[in-house]
Amino acid sequence: MARTANVFARVDPEIKEQAEVILNSLGLPMSNAVSMFLRQVVIQRGLPFDVKLPVRKPLALGAMTKDELDRELQKGMDDIAAGRTKSAEEVEKEMRELYHI
Repeated sequence: MARTANVFARVDPEIKEQAEVILNSLGLPMSNAVSMFLRQVVIQRGLPFDVKLPVRKPLALGAMTKDELDRELQKGMDDIAAGRTKSAEEVEKEMRELYHI
């Protein structure tokens, strides 16, 4: 059998548990998955996936469920009640910056 080395990593227990459930359903032990990841790092000469923030897009009313719409409306009402408001000019400027429109 080939020699092995130990790797110790601190991870969020909930994430570890969720990953174990998925890996178990694939019949893949966690140690094999970590080994596969490290092999891909070597092969790719970097992370084997993109690491970037998702592009932020404005919410599309037609794509929202009733519950999602209700939550967004409630957030707005809560902001108004707490005095967290902006002028139309501030909103327009922020949208141009965030969404490049």
